[in-house]
Amino acid sequence: MKTIKGPAVFLAQFVDSKAPFNSLDGMCKWASDLGYKGIQIPTWESFLIDIDKAAESQTYCDELKGKVNSYGLEITELSTHLQGQLVAVNPAYDLMFDNFAPDKVKNNPKARTEWAVDVVKKAATASRRLGLKAHATFSGALLWHTWHPWPQRPPGLVEMGFEELANRWMPILNHFDEEGVDVCYEIHPGEDLHDGDTFERFLKATGNHKRVNILYDPSHFVLQQLDYVEYIDHYHEFIRSFHVKDSEFNPTGKKGAFGGYNDWGDRAGRYRSLGDGQIDFKTIFSKLTQYGCDVWAVMEWECCIKSPEQGAREGAIFIQDHIIEATEKTFDDFAGAAIDKSVLKKILGI
Repeated sequence: MKTIKGPAVFLAQFVDSKAPFNSLDGMCKWASDLGYKGIQIPTWESFLIDIDKAAESQTYCDELKGKVNSYGLEITELSTHLQGQLVAVNPAYDLMFDNFAPDKVKNNPKARTEWAVDVVKKAATASRRLGLKAHATFSGALLWHTWHPWPQRPPGLVEMGFEELANRWMPILNHFDEEGVDVCYEIHPGEDLHDGDTFERFLKATGNHKRVNILYDPSHFVLQQLDYVEYIDHYHEFIRSFHVKDSEFNPTGKKGAFGGYNDWGDRAGRYRSLGDGQIDFKTIFSKLTQYGCDVWAVMEWECCIKSPEQGAREGAIFIQDHIIEATEKTFDDFAGAAIDKSVLKKILGI
């Protein structure tokens, strides 16, 4: 068993043009003052990290890490969720996903993909320079528009889709392997890796590449009505990153899992602030600890009701209260005795 590290916070949703959320120093002090011990850094926010410099300069990485450490914090992972998304984009989503790309590659899907692959590779090198062992990202999606098969999918489409997805990621995965860093795909609706079966399809398509791993976030499983506790039993060996985010699913006679095209506040499945949803985090923390998952518990705020400031304040306490100090003793050790094979034989009657 292993004690989960934390609490930590993903900075992406808190970035703002106003202080303290517009500088690395400001966000570090804010997180530290709230009781967080780690931060997950989004690489698309250049004021938090210059990913080009981080990939090129050990001095830059040492200074960045030193600054974060000076606030009593550690960097848990770097995140390339937005760039990872752009590794694989179905043309149906080209226009909307161009918003995640720099102007120089917009309206040019091939150049956009090449740019995204390059950035994610740079994040691998930066992670190694920062002493990190895991990286958080999205897989992207070529097949998502076919998940509810109408019109029916042609035979072989899914297999071809995962083969192509693997082909795009293999050079990235191999680079991460060279750098000694795991790729942790957030299993998430909208991605081709959105549940257990799709993770297994991708893993197989990559030849069981050892750097293919999981960012576990149970909130996405509630919205799919997937057993998020049993998921840990199946995939605990792959869980190398952990987002602590709550959610709820309250279907009515008018709406269910598909959501009715409603905004988040009016959907049956909604993301909530920690403790305000339906997720059994006590069991989750117990399972992850029992299986020895070496992860940071990283709070991600995406609540449609509560403010991010309140969510962050309460989130640090919530996570701290759920972290289990893994025991190194068995409760009935006091009643044990030294091993004596002759005694064991007598007990067995042999």
